[in-house]
Amino acid sequence: ELLGKGVQRMSIALIFMFISPVIIHSSFKNQDHILYIPVLILGLLGAVFAIYMAFKGIKTIMDAIFGKKNKS
Repeated sequence: ELLGKGVQRMSIALIFMFISPVIIHSSFKNQDHILYIPVLILGLLGAVFAIYMAFKGIKTIMDAIFGKKNKS
């Protein structure tokens, strides 16, 4: 169950790793458009979310394989 959750998070991260650069590239190609800044911010937020989900996914998968580490 925990491993499936980790794989799901990694797949979400993979999707955002492909979508975010496309959005950022599209934003830079249309710098004279009125929505340049909001689209750029959307792409950057997507990239940050992809990195966050990748780290959370890796941590969840590691917890599923090796067990949760106790703090004491």
